[in-house]
Amino acid sequence: MNMMMFPKMLSSHDEGWAWLMRVHPSVMKMMALYVVPMSLIPPAMLLYAASAYEEGVLGIPMNRAWALATIFYIAELVMVPVMAAVIRNIGEVADRRPEYHDAFAFAAVVPTPLWLSGLALFVPNLIFIALVGVVAIAASVLLIYEGTYRVFGIDEEGPAQLLTASVVGAGLVGWVAMLGLAFVSWGWAVSFSA
Repeated sequence: MNMMMFPKMLSSHDEGWAWLMRVHPSVMKMMALYVVPMSLIPPAMLLYAASAYEEGVLGIPMNRAWALATIFYIAELVMVPVMAAVIRNIGEVADRRPEYHDAFAFAAVVPTPLWLSGLALFVPNLIFIALVGVVAIAASVLLIYEGTYRVFGIDEEGPAQLLTASVVGAGLVGWVAMLGLAFVSWGWAVSFSA
């Protein structure tokens, strides 16, 4: 993934997305070279915060942070192929069903702002971390909107908005499931550290 194309993907449904569809990355290559390393950012930052802030921000000891980071990392890795399958099926709403590798590339690129938002843990302030999270969610929704045109091969605004809303809804369900898993794991980590 060429990170220089990322700003274009946020601002246009043609330039950056056209490049990605033209490059046509394989699922294995996209998983190994993009999803696996990008998915490491939030768990690594969780471990950093648990270590650097001595339970101040997260309220968990380092040994429990490792367990939480591992669970969250595995959930992230599982979520991308699952979302790719969901996105592919959502295309049927507008009689557009992209190839799985295109849906996978879409599912891999869209969470990029969420992955990068983990870097906010460098600042030990929950309000700042939450604001960065909100901006990351908005950027991911914008990526979904812009990418829908190219990935699903749509030119009209109506079907693009319908597909965007469907993908955002499915993504929110997946994200809430991941956060639920994270909070249950966090509660487990905190309860055993008390």
